[in-house]
Amino acid sequence: MSARILVAEDDEKQSRLIRIYLEREGNAVQVVADGRAALEKARSARPDLLVLDVMLPLVDGLDVCRILRAEASDVPILLLTARSTEEDMLLGLDLGADDYLTKPYSPRELTARVRALLRRSRKAGAAAPGLLRVGEVELDTARFEVRVAGRPVALTSKEFSILEALAREPGRVFSRAQIIERVFGFDRDVLERTVDAHVMNLRRKLEEDPGRPRHLETVYGRGYRLADGSAGSAGSGGTAGSAGSGGSGGARGEGA
Repeated sequence: MSARILVAEDDEKQSRLIRIYLEREGNAVQVVADGRAALEKARSARPDLLVLDVMLPLVDGLDVCRILRAEASDVPILLLTARSTEEDMLLGLDLGADDYLTKPYSPRELTARVRALLRRSRKAGAAAPGLLRVGEVELDTARFEVRVAGRPVALTSKEFSILEALAREPGRVFSRAQIIERVFGFDRDVLERTVDAHVMNLRRKLEEDPGRPRHLETVYGRGYRLADGSAGSAGSGGTAGSAGSGGSGGARGEGA
């Protein structure tokens, strides 16, 4: 699964190691050492994926991510960060990153995350267009647009993919593991926190009151669902509980 990958990392030792591992996978890798160069290369070379360090000189990685998404770039972005707090993680995802790794990380885990992002990106590109409506929530998969009660909502690519997976089977409860299988493709134990973070961001964007969600519901002890308006949707909340079948760890505050 060869791809053109842009790596933005100012630590020479780290960038050399990333290049070696990604090239072993058969990828063509370009490396830049600052955020300004990352923006220029992302615009001109149009890579299949961007590995982006947060702490870059000239323009930091979060600003690179924000600018690219504002320019409607849909390149998958994997953030590398030394910041491990939940707020930093949520900020990166909310700005449009698709996944993140906290330093120090294993090069094997990085290559696995890259493979998963490329796989999901290629499947999304081949997906058939369509319009999905679930109650007040409407998704246009061809235009990558979402509306709630007629109000446009801007989502990141991963947020859209999660919402689309739920919208294709409204009322069905998805565990974290099932969401990961459909949207991320691997590594349930590592990525459960990422699912919860995306769900928190989705609720902030979709719901009038994220603490009392009407659309993206939690079914305690089981997972998440997109409410279809049936009577069976009553009684679920969005602020506590434990989702997933046998899931361990993860951000529990607003997740399932």
